[in-house]
Amino acid sequence: MNLVHHQFWEIIQIHKQTGAGEMVIDVHAAPLSPIVKSISAGKHYTSNSGTGFVPGIDGVGTDSNGRRVYFLFPKPPFGSMAKKTLVSSDSVVPVPDGVTDENAAAVVTAGLSSWVALTLRANFQRGETVLINGGTGSAGALAIQIANYFGASKIITTGRDKAKLAQLPSYVEKIPLDDHADEALRYAFSKKIDVVLDYLWGEPASRVIAAATTGRGSATGEPRLRYVQIGSIAGEMISISASSLRSSGIEILGSGIGSLSKKDLVEGAGQLLAAMPAGGFNTPVKIFPLSEVKKVWNDESNNRRIVLCP
Repeated sequence: MNLVHHQFWEIIQIHKQTGAGEMVIDVHAAPLSPIVKSISAGKHYTSNSGTGFVPGIDGVGTDSNGRRVYFLFPKPPFGSMAKKTLVSSDSVVPVPDGVTDENAAAVVTAGLSSWVALTLRANFQRGETVLINGGTGSAGALAIQIANYFGASKIITTGRDKAKLAQLPSYVEKIPLDDHADEALRYAFSKKIDVVLDYLWGEPASRVIAAATTGRGSATGEPRLRYVQIGSIAGEMISISASSLRSSGIEILGSGIGSLSKKDLVEGAGQLLAAMPAGGFNTPVKIFPLSEVKKVWNDESNNRRIVLCP
């Protein structure tokens, strides 16, 4: 079956399977995000054993009324990397005027994780201090912008690449993950950090948690620290001593599908999109035609987002 015949067959199948409370979306922009690749490879915790599905869990398109929308979680086996897809009517939110399809897709796919982590998991309050473990990638860089938008009094970030750290805004305190990081992290935590957003896990997380909990155990009680685990590009496992939990105010939380409902994520996407014009959120984006998906699938750059356009 050639590409044209396959697309025609796919469109017929979508319309045949459209049920009550569902809508067909004409796709304009589909992000190629790390979670999409992980699910497609069967390595994400939400992956199932099914085969023969179209990749892509989110994107921007138009509904049957011509309304521009951002959509999440297409109905299997359909995905966002197609000319059309099928979604639940309660899984779409409007895209504001003045925000391009490609930027909407890139910002939400990279920024939604920190938006919901701060608002729903950490219950972030204006004036608190945030440390972002892994702030040099596109998701981490957007977390900086979003924390600033929410009124963080101080934003600290870690990263291995000193050149990329130097490119972050001047209001951000940078801690390179080098031989001196442990001392710098201990000093930062001695000045009180309220929320950690962790995109790395693995060895960097072990260092951050050790710095946050070593030497604690005050008889008057230690300050509360909400440690929100979001990503694990540096490793899936870490070791934590029992005493580090008992002697400190650290609370380790996860943020993702499961700890948050799909409804939470859709609502968060709508809030993030609505805030884009005032917040000025942006992330580097590279646009490719959908026909080049095979060519760009293995792109490992994490400081930009790839968006595919049918």
